[in-house]
Amino acid sequence: MPTEAKYKPLLFTTTLRNPERLKWFLGVLKEYDGQILDDDLAKKISGEIIRIGLYKPTKLSDSVKRKIKEKEPLTDQEVAKVLKDNPQNHKEAGFSKSWPSRFDTWFKIAKELGFVFYKAGEKIRFSEIGLKLVDSEHTKFEQQAFLNAFVKYQRNSPFRRVLNENVPLVLLLKVIKKLNADKNFNNAGISKLELPLVIYWKDNDAEKLYSRIKKLRKGFGYSPSWEVVSDICRNEIMQGQDITRNDKSIMVDYPDEFIRKMRLTGLISLRGGGRFIGINKNEQEKVDYVLENYSDYRKYDTEESYFEYISTIDENLVSFVPKPIPTSEQDKFLVKWSNVYSWETIKVEMLNLSKKHLTKDDILKYLSNPVRLEFLTALAVKSKFPNVKVIPNYPIDDEGIPTSTASGVGNTGDIECYEDLNGILIEVTMSEGRTQTMMEVWPISRHLAGFGKKTENSMCYFVAPSIFSDSIKQIEYVKQTENLFILPKSIEEFLKHIDNRNVLYSSP
Repeated sequence: MPTEAKYKPLLFTTTLRNPERLKWFLGVLKEYDGQILDDDLAKKISGEIIRIGLYKPTKLSDSVKRKIKEKEPLTDQEVAKVLKDNPQNHKEAGFSKSWPSRFDTWFKIAKELGFVFYKAGEKIRFSEIGLKLVDSEHTKFEQQAFLNAFVKYQRNSPFRRVLNENVPLVLLLKVIKKLNADKNFNNAGISKLELPLVIYWKDNDAEKLYSRIKKLRKGFGYSPSWEVVSDICRNEIMQGQDITRNDKSIMVDYPDEFIRKMRLTGLISLRGGGRFIGINKNEQEKVDYVLENYSDYRKYDTEESYFEYISTIDENLVSFVPKPIPTSEQDKFLVKWSNVYSWETIKVEMLNLSKKHLTKDDILKYLSNPVRLEFLTALAVKSKFPNVKVIPNYPIDDEGIPTSTASGVGNTGDIECYEDLNGILIEVTMSEGRTQTMMEVWPISRHLAGFGKKTENSMCYFVAPSIFSDSIKQIEYVKQTENLFILPKSIEEFLKHIDNRNVLYSSP
């Protein structure tokens, strides 16, 4: 029997934290678009996800561990054994225990965001925007796909069965706008310590929420204690009717996950070293459009009708041309952040990425790994070679922090650098293994061919956590057939390379 709907704090999912990972999962599922989902198919799809290393169960043979480490796909026999040796003690409503329920855990957020619809015993059905998200080579579209979803995402949708009634993104934007308009405050937006109130809020009354935050600031300034905010959430908003949650969940875990999801839209900026969340002024046109068109919304009774609503593409959201960022402004931001992050800090954070270690930095932790790598690489070059003109092609918020990776639109690369008469293109990726070879080398050669027309001499650094052997062979083939010089370096090798050089440009 379905559980009774209750008021709950907002938690999207911690299973898939970043859009790149969700896109990879959907790329596997797309191969089964139109097929009827039953236990066998759910288990088969789970096996394909394990085969390519997107999910790593605990009980693995040494040979399978080695293949996963070296990014080699598993054989059918190895996949079957992994599935058998790792039965999942997991049950989701509407799905059988074990791998079918694990399947639902992975993909339910994609269903809630309008990318793919499925039910046990029915056909898997990708939406138009879901197919575009999977097939798009341009990260700017990924950001627009998430924006299209979150401007419509309703707390009490048929997928969630909660009593809270609001659209979290719209509520957040309204409250920030009201706080910024208040002359008693410093136009910094909303404090991360105040976000639990948004996460727990029961309705869409932004005026009342703004007033409660104002009262909180009057009593405790911008830095209330965990105990004060947690007490407001537990006893004032929830009136003691919530399950027991510790202060860290309320004050850190839930806000961190909320910020990550809201930043996927490109409408939110990090301010004050990550202590405040504001509206990205570079996207003010979109913010105004969202508030005008999505503040009032219709409620839906069935999963199917709600899915049709959230999956429908709003052409105004996916077709706005982003405000171009002048090169001088990009350079100003790079200088700013290279002063915030020292060369030693940049090295530590890049090596953390190389080793898949988490960061504790209050800004970097909100950037997905691919975005973080582009940002840190641009800062590394600027830090070591201050006279080199560095032009990263990732979109930024009004603080100069990237909102996604470089889009690749117009065959432009990730980071363009100019040193006297020499042009240096830097392409970075978190991809490894065969995925790296298939997805990265050919686009890089196209980008370098176009980039070479802008400067007298040109070359490219290709930077990744590790360089796959087939990628090296492909790069050598490009050099022989197209006379393009691509220098592959692991993150660690790249850092050592530029640390010991007086110039960035390397000759063939």
